[in-house]
Amino acid sequence: MEIKSATYLKSSALLDQCPEHHSPEYAFIGRSNVGKSSLINMLTGNKRLAKTSATPGKTLLINHFEIHSKPSAQSVATRQSANSGLWYLVDLPGYGFAKRSKTERQKLENMIAGYVLQREQLTNLFVLIDSRHAPQQVDLEFMQWLGESGVPFSIVFTKADKLSKQALANNINAYLTRLAEDWEPLPPHFITSSETRQGRDELLNYIEEINREINNNI
Repeated sequence: MEIKSATYLKSSALLDQCPEHHSPEYAFIGRSNVGKSSLINMLTGNKRLAKTSATPGKTLLINHFEIHSKPSAQSVATRQSANSGLWYLVDLPGYGFAKRSKTERQKLENMIAGYVLQREQLTNLFVLIDSRHAPQQVDLEFMQWLGESGVPFSIVFTKADKLSKQALANNINAYLTRLAEDWEPLPPHFITSSETRQGRDELLNYIEEINREINNNI
């Protein structure tokens, strides 16, 4: 898939403020400082699209970005669909708000739950995991909640460039082994680096495959 354009569309504090459309949405979420904005900028090829910050937890709204893309191989169904190259990328607030007040945490949790559980356009949720760390309980509990709620999601391991190849492989294997205790089969997973662009093609191809399936079923 080739990204032709990626533009900021809207920020919403509530589900009913989100833009109205009928195209697929791919949302990105993770704990604070997991590298979400950097990954979004890397995928779209626009370093200024999503605002990055050294301060964790800066994303406090549901941010929509309109994406126009060109499929790597056009099927008949893809050519027939006028909106086949249009989809939306959604930057969600991070979860695990330890440094925020109880009221703020509840507000953000309600915002996330409202979008994840009720947004009809949500096609896949990418859960970002920092590859440098051992499995974190907050991540495991969040994914368990997604599974119990029937939300389609995939795992994206970030910051792969921060480790040696062996250390990275060991961490990923340890995480997948832990997940296998609760999941059969395992959710799809990707290994990425915003610095080296590792995993970019794999993620975009995955989105393209889902878009093609949607178009074939229209």
